Amino acid sequence: MKCEDVEQGLIAFVDERASAAERRDVESHLAGCAVCRARVQEFRGVSNLLGELPAIEPSFGFDARVRQRVAAEPEPGWFARLVPQGRLALSAAMLVALTVWMLKLPPNRTVEPAPAAAPVAAASSDQDFDAVKDLGVLENYDVVTNMDALSQLVPTKTPEAPKPDANQTQSND
Repeated sequence: MKCEDVEQGLIAFVDERASAAERRDVESHLAGCAVCRARVQEFRGVSNLLGELPAIEPSFGFDARVRQRVAAEPEPGWFARLVPQGRLALSAAMLVALTVWMLKLPPNRTVEPAPAAAPVAAASSDQDFDAVKDLGVLENYDVVTNMDALSQLVPTKTPEAPKPDANQTQSND
């Protein structure tokens, strides 16, 4: 057992209210933990001090006086019966105010885009559409770029267009 687990049952252990299984667990933990043993000794010391105090008995008629005071308390008014707590009344009032405020807002608050932003949005939409068309290729991009077979391929040469000779001159006659 951990010290945190034992702390939960130390008072019951000291007061001898713990079950037999709990007592065995605590005793086995106390055999190996000096910190918890010291804590048990402190609790036993406090328990012994409290045991030495004399028990105070209530005076004669204590129960009757308490009942008389409770009966003498004024009855709550009709409003207090409807609203049992001030916090509840405040919460209800704030909920009503928030509801009214939300209902007063315009139903559709859209912001008109600036005229210059419209062509950019159209171009972005076209790019998104082109990306969706190539989605099959993009899904396998990592596989294709990491293939070892591609690194062994020799690039093919493309036929080049004949370059004009520096000695030849073009005539525009």
